[in-house]
Amino acid sequence: MSSETRDQQPEELRIVGKKYIGRWISALIVLLILLAVGNSMLSNPRFEWSVIAGNFTGPSIIQGVLMTLQLTAISVIFGFAGGTVLALMRLSSNPVLVAVSWGYTWFFRGVPMLVQLFLWYNIAALYPNISISLPWVGEIWSASANSLISPFSAAVIALVMHQSAYAAEIIRAGIQSVGTGQVEAARALGYRPAQIFRHTILPQAMRAILPPAGNEVIGQLKTTAVVSVISLQDVLFSAQIIYQRTYEVIPLLLVATLWYLLLTSLLSVIQYYVERHFSRSSHRKVKRKAGKTSASGSVSSASISAGETSHG
Repeated sequence: MSSETRDQQPEELRIVGKKYIGRWISALIVLLILLAVGNSMLSNPRFEWSVIAGNFTGPSIIQGVLMTLQLTAISVIFGFAGGTVLALMRLSSNPVLVAVSWGYTWFFRGVPMLVQLFLWYNIAALYPNISISLPWVGEIWSASANSLISPFSAAVIALVMHQSAYAAEIIRAGIQSVGTGQVEAARALGYRPAQIFRHTILPQAMRAILPPAGNEVIGQLKTTAVVSVISLQDVLFSAQIIYQRTYEVIPLLLVATLWYLLLTSLLSVIQYYVERHFSRSSHRKVKRKAGKTSASGSVSSASISAGETSHG
């Protein structure tokens, strides 16, 4: 009987992959379009690729790149430091701190960056002299606003204050993503508020903060281009200086474009590795759960096979 049943078993089914014809056609169309665009860019003499190659690493352009990186680093570091303070103020139980944090974020998110830059650059029109005075003592320090607010300092102040408003919302959302049970457990263990924030809230909040923060850093790098309107020599202003002398407008603008693409690509790579570092714990949890599931499944299958053997 068993030999007859074995002979009557059907042949093994062969799995045939599905043919995605529409996917291949759409990919072919996109590749043809990209090839056409690339060919037009390379064959068009008006792009003047030799001019682009000759100016890409020019001294003026490199100086502008360094200024762009300097402005980005300063504004991001101090902007996120101020954003952290604003986020903690917004989450505090003090209504005055909450109102001040909300008002700051509302104002600096609502006013365009270019307008803020012009306001700080022309602050001497409102306050010709900046001084510090104490009650019953009088003025202890005074200086001319024009001597204090240079194009560089105006750009730094505008970028930092603009960045801190956006960073505050990112950090606040990240802190609120941590469950209240985690905080209560840390309090039950006797942690002080500073220890709770440093050891419990911040490590878990970083996974929610890093993706938008990385995008914000990349956006801030591109936002620094507005400083060219106050004659601060960043990448764009360096390119403008050259093409105003040589009248090679498009090649020099493409030089600035390529530098921005290069810098944002490097920041994207850094963002990827930083996010992967802070998400390692979550990946470990997923792998641990998967291991437990597979182990329980193998135990169940072993028990079933043992039951069938005993029954036979």
